[in-house]
Amino acid sequence: MIVNGLVRGYRAPQSIPIFASVVAACATTLSSPVLAARAVSASGFLNSIGVNSSIAVRGENLAKTEECARYLGIRWFRSGIEGDVPIRDLIALHRSTGAKFSWSPGSGRTDLDKLLSTARQLAAAGALLAFEGPNEPNNWAITYKGEHGGGRFSWLPVAYFQRDLYRAVKADPQLKQYPVWSITEGGADSSNVGLQFLTIPPDSGCLLPPGTVFADYANVHNYIYHPNSPGVEDNKTWNAADTTAACKVDGLYGEYGLTWAGHYKGYAGKQLISLPRVTTETGCTIGGAVTPRIQALNLLTMYLDQFKRGWSYTAVYLLRDRVDEAGNQKFGFYRPNYTPRLAAVYLHNLTSILADTDGSRPNETLNYTIPDEPATVHDLLLEKRNGSLYLVVWDERVTGSDTVTVHLGRLAKRVEVYDTTIGVEPQKELSNVRSVKLSLSDHPIIIALPGGTRYSAR
Repeated sequence: MIVNGLVRGYRAPQSIPIFASVVAACATTLSSPVLAARAVSASGFLNSIGVNSSIAVRGENLAKTEECARYLGIRWFRSGIEGDVPIRDLIALHRSTGAKFSWSPGSGRTDLDKLLSTARQLAAAGALLAFEGPNEPNNWAITYKGEHGGGRFSWLPVAYFQRDLYRAVKADPQLKQYPVWSITEGGADSSNVGLQFLTIPPDSGCLLPPGTVFADYANVHNYIYHPNSPGVEDNKTWNAADTTAACKVDGLYGEYGLTWAGHYKGYAGKQLISLPRVTTETGCTIGGAVTPRIQALNLLTMYLDQFKRGWSYTAVYLLRDRVDEAGNQKFGFYRPNYTPRLAAVYLHNLTSILADTDGSRPNETLNYTIPDEPATVHDLLLEKRNGSLYLVVWDERVTGSDTVTVHLGRLAKRVEVYDTTIGVEPQKELSNVRSVKLSLSDHPIIIALPGGTRYSAR
């Protein structure tokens, strides 16, 4: 994304080793085809779905924000002290929708006392999700304890602030349970202060000493379209969620593997796979080849890809188009007058079909297979609190289609098939089947197995 003439996270092409594409080593990222796959909580996936919004300032309306959040199924907002959104409005939004907030000083801000005091109010209301470091210090430099940092200055003040933020949160009896997410665009560091690590390891050669802790989670802005990957293409959002050097956008590797500006070494490829991570900005603007439908498809598969590939939380930029900021008029799920774009409708369909509340830990398994699964087809097995299984299968083709057969492993007495681009009701209902044939193209299809794996053994 371009801000004030600068490309966020842009890195010139460089000669770097290409690791094989891998997925995170956790229960949500088993590659397909899957044997005896254990389901992941549907609520866990839904909890990962976030958005950027000014909520009740900068021309946005609290009542409309609540309405949009309920319709989309938004579980968290990226927010902070920068916009001076009244805390009472945030708490009202939480009480109305259940959504929580990541809490950040924002762009160019370093008021740690204000950040903590406001966070305590959110925590008391059950509305706090996590803390986040300064937003993109490469674009918005900070001043901390009288020293300028980030941008064209030394990055030591940025590192000191993030270190002190972590220490202050973990020393606070009311706040210590909440995770701390890192700054964004740490890959722009020109000083090798150590921000390519969550905790600086021994013999790293960084300016801050080994053992310095910055965060519990890595935090990136892996926008889907980037100067190194500008076009509409197959597996667009799947590739943007990649943790390796094969990722062409501003992803995890360029921030925490080999930094894109100073080329400082961070984590090895295998370490990046399991590194706790979140995305606090991603998305795409409508224009050129990116039509409203392409935007809608990209945002829909992006949430699934991010979760499947090990990202704990993902926030799209933007809930509603900005009208007070150049270049940000066509990012939103909603237009400035709050009419929904197709992206809003598609996300509403997905979250409505999968709607669930937090509950017991999933324990169902399904011996499903998808023989000869194409490289653009991906799948995710989810379980609702009532034990029902929802197998999401999606294709990321720009053109053409794929026909696949999902073998369920046992006889299913009842199957419902949903199309996320059509609506929230089943498009097909099947009885006593062992497999389901799907015609896939560019969006998710959901196979629902009410009652979970209580099938006939015959």
